[in-house]
Amino acid sequence: MKFVVKLFPEITIKTKPVRKLLVKQLTQNIRNVLVKVSDDIKIKSLWDAIEVWTPDDASDSVNDDVYGALECIPGIAHVNRVREFPLGSFDDIVRNTLSVWKDEIAGKSFVVRVKRTGQHDFTSIDVERYVGGGLRAQSEARGVDLHRPEVLIRLEIKDQRLFVIDKRREGLGGFPLGSADSTVTLVSGGFDSTVATYQMIRRGIKTHFLFFNLGGAAHENGVKEVIYYLWKKYGSSHKVQFVSVPFEGVVEEILTRVEDRYMGVVLKRMMMRAANAVCERMKLDSFVTGEALSQVSSQTMMNLRLIDDVANCLVIRPLAVSDKHTIVTQARQIGAASFVERIPEYCGVISRKPNAACKRDDVEVAEAEFRLEVLNQALENAKVEPIDKMQWQPTLEMEQSLNQKLDQAHATIIDVRHPHEAEMAPLDAGKHAVLHIPFYSLNRQFKTLDQSKEYLLYCEKGVMSKMHALHLADAGFNNVGVYRTPDAL
Repeated sequence: MKFVVKLFPEITIKTKPVRKLLVKQLTQNIRNVLVKVSDDIKIKSLWDAIEVWTPDDASDSVNDDVYGALECIPGIAHVNRVREFPLGSFDDIVRNTLSVWKDEIAGKSFVVRVKRTGQHDFTSIDVERYVGGGLRAQSEARGVDLHRPEVLIRLEIKDQRLFVIDKRREGLGGFPLGSADSTVTLVSGGFDSTVATYQMIRRGIKTHFLFFNLGGAAHENGVKEVIYYLWKKYGSSHKVQFVSVPFEGVVEEILTRVEDRYMGVVLKRMMMRAANAVCERMKLDSFVTGEALSQVSSQTMMNLRLIDDVANCLVIRPLAVSDKHTIVTQARQIGAASFVERIPEYCGVISRKPNAACKRDDVEVAEAEFRLEVLNQALENAKVEPIDKMQWQPTLEMEQSLNQKLDQAHATIIDVRHPHEAEMAPLDAGKHAVLHIPFYSLNRQFKTLDQSKEYLLYCEKGVMSKMHALHLADAGFNNVGVYRTPDAL
């Protein structure tokens, strides 16, 4: 199977040297991601596109996984799945196009659009007219409609080759990850920081993660699930770090020593100071927050200016002028809402009688009693982990909410591990029937199962199984949950 990756338009308008670097980076990113699907995929970069081939004997699941992975790699405008033929005569073009599109256009109106590259004794319009007439005569299509067709058939002719595009999916857009500077995003697990992180990744910026723990292990577990999902789906071409700073002591110090109406601003100023220190250690010049103007009292323009007073780095706020509805909608579109909705907004505990228009002198007086050694101690106790090697236990609340409506005793277990893992450590599920469907094929295959039955997904750590159970639940399947072996409960 062949896929043609089209570049995001902003890449194509760059100067030749810059465009060359961006295409090289995108090609490497595609290779880094697809090698996890199959180690026998070929990739070739062209001036205006990148071609990807899967082996001739590749299964449908592998081809589907390649297609799905390409949709989530920053820098791609759209992905065409194509059938390639020798160019031949116009009649050959009609015959080859029919082999791909005949069933799809039956009973429907259609139009043919041709893009041509190379030297030929005909025009693109010549091909469109001839092929359109041939398809209408040799199929059960309802007819040609140039303005509002039900089916759009795209053909590309390059020199003496014909490419019939049988499917087209929109890509993520943006720039290739790693083509811009690196940064660190302050994440809380809420909608705002989650969407801000996604937007930075989409813009091609490799982002590490900085988390201020205000709610203990449960809070950290929930946040790790959110950011692991984001990285796994949209940023796994690059390895990044997860930094967790225990901030309970900082919160206690603020609650004890800072006047109520300044607590929110002082907390954010302490986070900025901590972010400065983390950026210095990681040799970064910027950090990202999910703040949106006037969303809460600490995010008014006046208070943000005071918060930024203590920042030594560039503070990037991609959501500055976004409203909450737009942010939540995008979180749902990228598949992160299922995780975010279950994480409390811990920052809210610090805002009592907030002042939306603080003055600099008043804030400095209010935080003068704060002992900075408490902040320094928190930074000394910070924990740094590679994101692909993070240690955590998925929160049981999510699993319980999925499982509570199921008859777990009679459910079928679906082992979603990679086949190599399942072979090395076979699952003993007692009296349960067990199906083996790898996680990368699950979304496609689950809808083909008997939906009168109930299913529990299993993986060793409970991470991938819960993620996919949540996705299936969001898609309307109410017969799926998460399986834990007795010794893991």
